[in-house]
Amino acid sequence: MEAKADFGLIGLAVMGQNLVLNMDDNGFAVAVFNRTVSKVDDFINGNAKGTKVIGTHSVEEFVSALKRPRRAMLLVKAGPAVDSFIDMLIPHLEPGDIIIDGGNSNYHDTMRRTEYVESKGLLYIGTGVSGGEEGARYGPSIMPGGSPDAWPHVKPIFQAVAAKVDDGSPCCDWVGENGAGHFVKMTHNGIEYGDMQLICEAYHLMRVGLGLSNDEMSAIFAEWNEGKLDSYLIEITRDILAYKGEDGEQVVDKVLDTAGQKGTGKWTAISALDMGIPLTLIGEAVFARFLSALKEERVAASKVLTGPAAKFDGDKAAFINDLREALYASKIISYTQGYMLMRAAAKEYGWNLNYGGIALMWRGGCIIRSAFLGKIKEAFDENPELSNLLLAPYFKHEVEAAQGAWRRVVAKGVEMGMPVPAMSSALAFYDGYRHERLPANLLQAQRDYFGAHTYERVDRPRGEFFHTNWTGTGGDVTASTYVA
Repeated sequence: MEAKADFGLIGLAVMGQNLVLNMDDNGFAVAVFNRTVSKVDDFINGNAKGTKVIGTHSVEEFVSALKRPRRAMLLVKAGPAVDSFIDMLIPHLEPGDIIIDGGNSNYHDTMRRTEYVESKGLLYIGTGVSGGEEGARYGPSIMPGGSPDAWPHVKPIFQAVAAKVDDGSPCCDWVGENGAGHFVKMTHNGIEYGDMQLICEAYHLMRVGLGLSNDEMSAIFAEWNEGKLDSYLIEITRDILAYKGEDGEQVVDKVLDTAGQKGTGKWTAISALDMGIPLTLIGEAVFARFLSALKEERVAASKVLTGPAAKFDGDKAAFINDLREALYASKIISYTQGYMLMRAAAKEYGWNLNYGGIALMWRGGCIIRSAFLGKIKEAFDENPELSNLLLAPYFKHEVEAAQGAWRRVVAKGVEMGMPVPAMSSALAFYDGYRHERLPANLLQAQRDYFGAHTYERVDRPRGEFFHTNWTGTGGDVTASTYVA
């Protein structure tokens, strides 16, 4: 077959098909292949009819349709399928050709695959693609990492099909080496978990605590979407609450309260544990989904366990204003923790991450897109060495201004017996981070008492370790020093 395609894509599920059509709209000739070959013909004769898309029916035919350097992208289920297709492609490729994984792969797998593919004389990219079906079709957020030499060859295509912000800048840029792209996408998804849980807590407080109707809440979210909470997730929440089925009844009330997940939020929390980063809000968001899945247990427990009646007896309008501020302050904490995790990973793996550029990549196309992200980019533009978002003047001011409302909302939630795990953990993190001294001195003394784990002293230089024979019978032998 004559090489005619600028780009190749394997995997014709919803995301794959829509990304191919997006590329076709932008003037790129795309060759496609799918393990179930009949899907190729269905696509060519269906959604891709009348386009320049080239259907192929084997890996050999697929590779031969691509111009050099060949750019072959996989949009298949993360895990063994990716490795399988890599091994199928490699024998047919030549030095300098590029394999791209656009699925939700674990960044550790991407690091391993980058090394493996490069050992074969080829180039590798692991890229996050966010935005769902609509984003893939009309402009996703694209977060590529891997072999730096591959970037110039895919940059024109990726930036052409990516979402654009108001000034026309594409929501796509090079993230970093090996697994950096998939790590940033994973962190994006973790923050997405946090954002969604925070919105759900606000919804629950209004629905159960204040007794508001779906239409009333939809109007509130519509108003919030006009201000600093302007975002895709607030927007769709407004629409979901207003949506009625053919029977005239609101669909959201018929949805079972058990949340699913694909694992990226869990990976984010695990990475935070591995790197020693207090990603408390996102961790609580993951655990909230686990708790929701215990539906049968919760139903049984509700008949046995008691608590206060969720009854609000104050000024509802004032509480709704407080709730908006609490939601915004908690959102700031979620992104603060996400950026702390990315900074730790950059140090761990030697990545040179552009933190302001990441905010720009998330500014459009992806699920967490919001006006708020522009403020993050501004913060890093003003201070590229910013160690923590809370220390940027804008975020410091916003959190301080919201503190009273934030505390009232969390306190009222506790008082009414309503779970607010994300909002309350965000507040606890803020209070912990702003305290010069925490009770960990007692904790470390306890560790030294029962395990001779040693401790540092406030009146001696850091790095010197001491042990106290607390009981008089423990002796002077100590365990290895602790990792702080």
